[in-house]
Amino acid sequence: MDIATLVGFVGGLAMIFVGVFTSGGSILGILDAPSFFVTVGGSFFSLFICAPMNQALGLFKILGRCFKTYDYGEKATVQNMVQLSEKARREGILALEEGLDDLDDPFLKEGLRLMVDGNDGSAIRSILENEMAQTEARHMEWANLVTQWAGFAPGFGMMGTVIGLIGMLRNLEDKSSLGPNMAVALITTLYGSFLANWLFGPMAQKLIWQNSREMNSKEMILEGILSIQTGDNPRILAQKLLTFLDPKSRKAIEGDVLKD
Repeated sequence: MDIATLVGFVGGLAMIFVGVFTSGGSILGILDAPSFFVTVGGSFFSLFICAPMNQALGLFKILGRCFKTYDYGEKATVQNMVQLSEKARREGILALEEGLDDLDDPFLKEGLRLMVDGNDGSAIRSILENEMAQTEARHMEWANLVTQWAGFAPGFGMMGTVIGLIGMLRNLEDKSSLGPNMAVALITTLYGSFLANWLFGPMAQKLIWQNSREMNSKEMILEGILSIQTGDNPRILAQKLLTFLDPKSRKAIEGDVLKD
C-alpha cells in the first residue's frame, strides 16, 4: 500500500468535511445524486469518445496502481550489475548465460541475452531504447487519459450548475426555493473541482512519477549492460550507475560496490 496516496486521499476528504462543518453546513448538504451523475458519470463517458473502450473500461485498474508501492530496485541493480561485470571479466561474457532464465526482470534478461548472443553495443542500445520508448508511451497513454478525466470533470460540473440554474429560473415565482435550489446547482461545480484537484489530477501525476522511476531503473540496466559489453572495469561501471541514485541511496551502497 502506498501510504502517501492513502494519506492524500483521506486527508483531502477530511479537509473538505472540516470546511463544511466549520462553515456551519452539514455533509448531507453537499450530497446530491443528480450532481454526482452529471459530473462523475458525464465526465467518465466522455472518455469513451476520446479513447478506445478497452482503455476507458480498464482505467480503474490503472488508478489502482496509485495505491500500490513498487520497488524498482535501483540499489540492487547497481550491486547486481557489478557482480555480473566481475563475472564477465573473470569468466567471459558467455558465462553470463548461466542462470539467465532464472532472472525475474524481463528487461535485464533481454539485455543480457542480446549481449551473450554477440550483438554489438549499438544494436543492444537501439533495441533496449526502443523497448523503453514503447513502454513509456503505453504508460503515458494511461496517465494522459486520467489527465483528460481531470479536465472534463470541472466542465461537466459547470454544465450541471447551468442545468440547475435553468430549473431554478423556471420557478422564480417560488422565492422560498431560490436559495436551496441555487445551493444544489452549485454542488456540481464543487464536485467537478473536487474530482480534478483531489483525485484525477494528483493520480495522473503519481502515474507519471511511477513511470519516471521505472524508466530510470531501465536506463541503469541499459548502461550497465553496455558497460559490461565494452569491458569496463567493475569499479567504473559502479561509478556510472551510482550517478542514477539519490545521495542517500548512493551513500548506502557505494562502500560495497566501489571496493578495491
